[in-house]
Amino acid sequence: MVQEAPANQTALTELIMLGFTSQPSLARLLFGLFLVMYMVTLLGNGLIVALVWADPSLHTPMYFFLISLSCSETAYTLVVVPRMLGDLLSLCHTISFSACATQMFFFVALGVTDCLLLTGMAVDRYMAICSPLRYSAIMNYRICCGLVGGALTGGVLFSLILSVLVFSLPFCGPKHIPHFFCDIPPVLRLVCPGNETSETAIHVLVVLTLILPFVFILLSYIRILMAVLCMGSAQHRRKAFSTCGAHLTVVLLHYSCAIFMYARPRVHYMPEKDRLIAVSYTIVIPMLNPLIYTLRNNDVQGALHKLLGCGPLTPKG
Repeated sequence: MVQEAPANQTALTELIMLGFTSQPSLARLLFGLFLVMYMVTLLGNGLIVALVWADPSLHTPMYFFLISLSCSETAYTLVVVPRMLGDLLSLCHTISFSACATQMFFFVALGVTDCLLLTGMAVDRYMAICSPLRYSAIMNYRICCGLVGGALTGGVLFSLILSVLVFSLPFCGPKHIPHFFCDIPPVLRLVCPGNETSETAIHVLVVLTLILPFVFILLSYIRILMAVLCMGSAQHRRKAFSTCGAHLTVVLLHYSCAIFMYARPRVHYMPEKDRLIAVSYTIVIPMLNPLIYTLRNNDVQGALHKLLGCGPLTPKG
């Protein structure tokens, strides 16, 4: 709900996305580049889901979380990328407040779901390495479904609260957003003066939602590292590090962009640089995640070879 603007100020009813450029030739070039990256993202995530679904040897908690993350990230990119691609080829970049609020709701809900799924994956790795004898009993199908369902529920509830808080504020302008989707920082720049307390509360809420899961993941990996270093076998240490390496890489990529974008002071908003960072976490990182999880994963590569009828992979010497 959008409140009425204070006296002598005009309430906004629609917004105009400035996007990346007003030059048609550059816009077409960016459209082609982003379209290819988006197709790679959809293909990579779809392939992961298909491989895990088709190969019974991958029906484990780790890969259950992985396909959940792939589905969440696919939906996450669907919220932003198709409209962005359309705007690159369109002369009209207007968006209504209701459409802007809807886009922000789904973007935040799926973004927080990703954060919580990564936390669930850290729990899975912690139990597998630090409590291997109890792993099968604890990380059963019911618990895994509960963690995934809890991640989605948490994302939706947080996004609902945040969207209501943001769009209950009065908006005065400017009408133009120097961005390519309704992200939190650029939308808050449109709020009428005099609402700094509410904006600060929203900022603190977002920061806590980012920092708390990240700290939990880091603490889990400190315990994992201690457990791995105590292993007597070098082969067991290498296997443990290999199962955690992909997840930790994705966590660092995901949170480095998110913390830079949302945890810094609001006065440091930089439209040009922020658009580049937003491209990273809406297009580049979702494209890289399937590659990170499959590039050095022998189980997934073996499932791919079986699916293609190439036979099992030859063990590396």
